[in-house]
Amino acid sequence: MFSDFGIFVFQKLEEMNIQNAQKTVDNWINEHGVRYFNELTNMAQLTEEVGEVARIIARRYGEQSEKESDKDKDLGEELADVLFVVLCLANQTGVALQKAFDERMDKKAKRDHDRHHNNEKLK
Repeated sequence: MFSDFGIFVFQKLEEMNIQNAQKTVDNWINEHGVRYFNELTNMAQLTEEVGEVARIIARRYGEQSEKESDKDKDLGEELADVLFVVLCLANQTGVALQKAFDERMDKKAKRDHDRHHNNEKLK
């Protein structure tokens, strides 16, 4: 199922995997952007977006008080911004992120299953 968002058509999240998300971002860049920012610019952008997530987490869930100007910030939107830039970096560096993620999850499952179940700090 596709939704029309102006002239840009995007795939709904419940039908999207990482590979499709990479294609969706690439389509968006080609239709709405001039080109990808270079990798260093995107790395700086990613750092900025992660900082925005950190600010919300620190103030909403941590010990810092939340400023009035931050109370309307949407954590989901900020996490989506992080994901968008990660997908841009994967696209422009030739990383098949779905494959890399699947391989990493398999490795973590094999490596960490017993370790976490036997960790007294997690009980």
